[in-house]
Amino acid sequence: MFGRRHDSQPGASKTPPPPPAPKAQAGASVQSATPKPNPKAKPAADLPSQAPARGAGSDARKSPEYYTIKSTIFNALIDTIDLTQLAQLDTESAREEIRDIVSEIISIKNVVMSIAEQEGLLQDICNDVLGYGPLEPLLARDDISDIMVNGAGTTFIEVGGKVEETSIRFRDNSQLLNICQRIVSQVGRRVDEASPICDARLPDGSRVNVIAPPLAIDGAALTIRKFRKDKLTMQDLVGFDSITQDGATILGIVGNVRCNVLISGGTGSGKTTLLNCMTGFIDLDERVITCEDAAELQLQQPHVVRLETRPPNLEGTGEITMRDLVKNCLRMRPERIIVGEVRGPEAFDLLQAMNTGHDGSMGTLHANSPREALSRLEAMITMGGYALPSRTIREMIVGSIDIIIQAARLRDGSRRITHITEVLGTEGEVITTQDLFLYDIEGEDENGRLLGRHKSTGIARPAFWDKAKYYNKHRELAEALDQAQG
Repeated sequence: MFGRRHDSQPGASKTPPPPPAPKAQAGASVQSATPKPNPKAKPAADLPSQAPARGAGSDARKSPEYYTIKSTIFNALIDTIDLTQLAQLDTESAREEIRDIVSEIISIKNVVMSIAEQEGLLQDICNDVLGYGPLEPLLARDDISDIMVNGAGTTFIEVGGKVEETSIRFRDNSQLLNICQRIVSQVGRRVDEASPICDARLPDGSRVNVIAPPLAIDGAALTIRKFRKDKLTMQDLVGFDSITQDGATILGIVGNVRCNVLISGGTGSGKTTLLNCMTGFIDLDERVITCEDAAELQLQQPHVVRLETRPPNLEGTGEITMRDLVKNCLRMRPERIIVGEVRGPEAFDLLQAMNTGHDGSMGTLHANSPREALSRLEAMITMGGYALPSRTIREMIVGSIDIIIQAARLRDGSRRITHITEVLGTEGEVITTQDLFLYDIEGEDENGRLLGRHKSTGIARPAFWDKAKYYNKHRELAEALDQAQG
């Protein structure tokens, strides 16, 4: 029968390790000559019975009894099913095949379950074989921004800026590591003892980091920065009170008139989300090239080339760094270069690109203020081994960066754009800047939510006024600045 082994039965004594993900993706089809599995066919009945599965319900997922029963049925399924044949089915057909066989195994083993408990078990096993196991229900939720797995027995999520523990757990550390390997293998990467640290991404663009034993002592540590299914816009940020309408208008003009933008912020402050929103103001006829460690930007323009770094292979060769990508961009006739995150010597190449006709380029980096962002940028260039005087580096920064946008995650979990700052020039050895927009914290309410407001600093004619005038956006800019002052 298609999808089942002919040389084994449910409940056989062998207990092979969990299978790799089937190669087939949703949408694959089976040849018409292939017979459909017969759900009526019964496996052999000479199997020991099992005690009632009192802990199988979703409210008792932490029960050891549930995991014992699930492991027994899972191993019987692996002995029965033919994974090679299963991989030829589309996702929905493969799920139906698995559900049919698991239902038969439950019946043969006399496992007593309610309909809800059996449905939960069927769903869990389908997720184990075809998806990401216990992570599937968390990945399906759009209100979760981060998933943090600290070994098989502990999983945290971030919802609304607050971290909370969940009841999700894995069968053991082997299952967790197997799922981590399944995730990273989809983008041609690996995680094992020889290469225990890995950055990857899910098909929807969610960012993934894995650190495996022996570096992670209590089992693999998996961190997923989830992306929303619906791409956020600048108007969404206005709705979240991350920026005012006037501030959003100014940022829209900044993006549209091809200012070179650096987005600064701490971990989890919303830098990538803000960068995505800023790219929404790029004209549709511009050629945009993105460079990222793990491709996660969601540009909507039709002319976008997405590039991604590559780690070294088992022999330690073949690595493609961010700097390699940025340097290669210059040979690809880009109009804008977007760097997902500036972390090292590629900062020099990005500044060179910004200073040689690629106006409107953007990038992010980790820093807690605009002034600190400039210092970090200078330090990154120095890290690249360039024997340049500090004054020369600072003049290069001033000639390249027009605007620094500072994002912050406040202590109540909310995210705010706290600075819109212009880079003006140098006075002696010091880079001079001026703030156009600031966010002031004024207190907190009875629920602990911080209260504050965005306000203009009163600059009526910013340094990028001439660019705005060139693109006929100066009147709109003047109106937004005027309203912000009021």
